Amino acid sequence: MSAEGAELIPVGEREAELTLSDRVRLRAHLWYPRHGGPWPALLMRQPYGRAIASTVTYAHPRWWAEQGYLVVVQDVRGQGDSEGRFGGFGQEASDTAETHAWVRALPECNGLLGCYGFSYQGVTQLLAPDDAPPPECLAPAMAGLDERQHWCSEGGAHWWHLGLGWGLQLAALQARRKGDEEAWLTLRRSLEEGSYLREGRILLERHDPAGMACRWFQQDPLRPDAWTVHTAPLTWLQRPMLLLGGWWDPHLLGILDLWQRSTAAGGAPELHIGPASHLQWWPQSQRLMLHFFDRHLKLSTDTPTSAASPRFWDLTRHEWQESLCATQHSWRLQGDGLTSIDPESGTLKAQEPGQGTVTIVHDPWRPVPAIGGHLSPDPGPAERSAIDQRADVATFTGGEVGQPVQLQGQPVLTLDASADQPGFDLCVALSRLPRGSSQVQQLSTGVLRVSGEPARLCSQRRISLQPMLATLHPGDRLRLSIAGAAWPAVGVNPGTPEVASGPPGSRHRVVTMTLELAGSHLSLIPFDSGKVNTD
Repeated sequence: MSAEGAELIPVGEREAELTLSDRVRLRAHLWYPRHGGPWPALLMRQPYGRAIASTVTYAHPRWWAEQGYLVVVQDVRGQGDSEGRFGGFGQEASDTAETHAWVRALPECNGLLGCYGFSYQGVTQLLAPDDAPPPECLAPAMAGLDERQHWCSEGGAHWWHLGLGWGLQLAALQARRKGDEEAWLTLRRSLEEGSYLREGRILLERHDPAGMACRWFQQDPLRPDAWTVHTAPLTWLQRPMLLLGGWWDPHLLGILDLWQRSTAAGGAPELHIGPASHLQWWPQSQRLMLHFFDRHLKLSTDTPTSAASPRFWDLTRHEWQESLCATQHSWRLQGDGLTSIDPESGTLKAQEPGQGTVTIVHDPWRPVPAIGGHLSPDPGPAERSAIDQRADVATFTGGEVGQPVQLQGQPVLTLDASADQPGFDLCVALSRLPRGSSQVQQLSTGVLRVSGEPARLCSQRRISLQPMLATLHPGDRLRLSIAGAAWPAVGVNPGTPEVASGPPGSRHRVVTMTLELAGSHLSLIPFDSGKVNTD
């Protein structure tokens, strides 16, 4: 009974336990309508303790049960009250398959199963043996299959603030399981005081050396062959799938990758990318998921699911769009010695070639800060005029547009660049300057890390930014900003491979970067092109 205004269904709840084939016991909590049934089941498998049930972004399981569902929230192996050792994503395939069979056989379940959850809980929906029967439908949100690109790094640089914060949370959960209050307090205090940005890696190695986050920081994002890319069974990708992503979520590329994988497998995924960060969603998302589950778990139909048009939230029009403009736009960069001094000096030109040489000096003592976007400590929209005023940020601004210009897809910047040291970062932001305003509204950001002697060579660099949809209104201008740091979104590049990236240190070098603009090119890869770089 999910119609708005319908009388609420009384809800019951109970604890349940699954004994796996290796005798490890997994604990779960069940919510279900007290009368009637059996019911279709919604399953969430998560590592944070089943009582939380992802209520940071999802309605409480009681609400879902009131809509006529059995809700099962399970502690994964080695977390919460479940037995075993927590091994991260690699443990989930077989545990997921056994859990599905168990849920379908519960007395409260009518045999139909849907999966929901975001982040880690999104991945647990997708990993299973190839021959495992798929659920009737899935709704993974803000997740991905590539550990390197979808979980811990971008452009060759580790997510610093996010990677450490999440890793320390998982380490604290393990400390609590062991009853180690001193370790838990140490980890928690580092997050409260902000010292995790400097001490986080040491804390991970001390308190959770076998954890995913610690392992990821020990691996080089510039060497993709050493990383794990998980696979979802083909039959699972073909099932009805609701994919939810956010413009300011670090896992957006993972959701777009799942969209492409499901479509290529013959599925018809529903894609919604909205005004959301990882932990702050748009209010209508709960009803969106409910309608999806009602269609596929309650309405009897033999009609094959047809592909729905993807829906994207326009960042400047503040409305949903299904029909995207096919016109492709591109610009070249022009600048000189004042481009890092005067924010209006550098220009973006649509009809003229790039020209000029721009020098940026990165001082590790005062690294350019990251604000807003998808990787900073305060994700979301941001006004960056103060950052663009800095003398270590080069800005390139276009002229006023005469008519609405829709910018959709993944921004990509290519230009020739080098440095006087064996290591540098190019941290890029794309922004809108509204007509008649002094604001600089950040729309998208991206980073490229260059390490070793190749950094000294002037060669073409390619920086992929976070995908976006925004409309420039008449009189608006577009701006591209380039800096040598985005701290603490990514660790500060030390200017030498002899020193690890991270917080500024005494061995970090001042780096002078030279941008040659003659071959520069800024464009957007459209969403429907199949060429958005998700790996």
